[in-house]
Amino acid sequence: MLIAGRYSSLVFLLAFSIITFYIIQRSRRGKAPQIRKLPAIDAIDEVVGRAAEMGRPLIYTVGGVLDNVEAPQAITGFTILDYVAHKTAKTGVDLIICPRFATHIPIVTDIVREAYRAEGTLDLFKPERIQYYSDTQFAFATGVMGAIARERPASFIMIGAWWAEALMFLETAVIYGAMSIGGTANTHQIPWIVLCTSYTLFGEEMFAAGAYLSKDPISVGTIGATDIERYIIISLILLGVILVTMGIPFLNRLLSM
Repeated sequence: MLIAGRYSSLVFLLAFSIITFYIIQRSRRGKAPQIRKLPAIDAIDEVVGRAAEMGRPLIYTVGGVLDNVEAPQAITGFTILDYVAHKTAKTGVDLIICPRFATHIPIVTDIVREAYRAEGTLDLFKPERIQYYSDTQFAFATGVMGAIARERPASFIMIGAWWAEALMFLETAVIYGAMSIGGTANTHQIPWIVLCTSYTLFGEEMFAAGAYLSKDPISVGTIGATDIERYIIISLILLGVILVTMGIPFLNRLLSM
């Protein structure tokens, strides 16, 4: 039995796989595509420096469960945490991590410990500064709000999949004058994060952030290939609209094979 779109889907899968493989190989040979500047990522040095100058902590939290569609956002949060931990290890800033879920605890512990070890400041690593509150949404939010009120951080960074809890602790960060960076791909929370943070990572910028920081050829190549594939899809959509408007259903029939 012929299922509409099966063959065209296979063609797209093969074509996009070839494009991705080619761009990754180019990246490995030193011809990586350029990723535009991300102000929120460039501002990490600024927020860490602010904490160092003021002699006050930096609070970092990651959102998103690891067993559904939120996982890529959480992984991005861990990637950026690694960069932040290296910076705080160098500057001696007191880094406080508030894991959103219990499953995050061993991950963030390993990330921060290894960052401090790599910088030769393992003695500054403080496991007790990884402060878990609850997997329950608003209990977690209350815990983060309390940490901000107690610690008076100079800086606050939140990256990941956020829901209603985001505005609660962001408002608290604003009240206590913390400079903040926020990032999420959850469109329903982006307006509030933009409103309350100093710098924001919008949607796909989060996923580009890991490649932007690491300069890893595979990550950068994948980002570049995704952009090329997006242009192809947009071009086909525009071509299809033009052809259908002209009464020529050729492309529509071709893609339905």
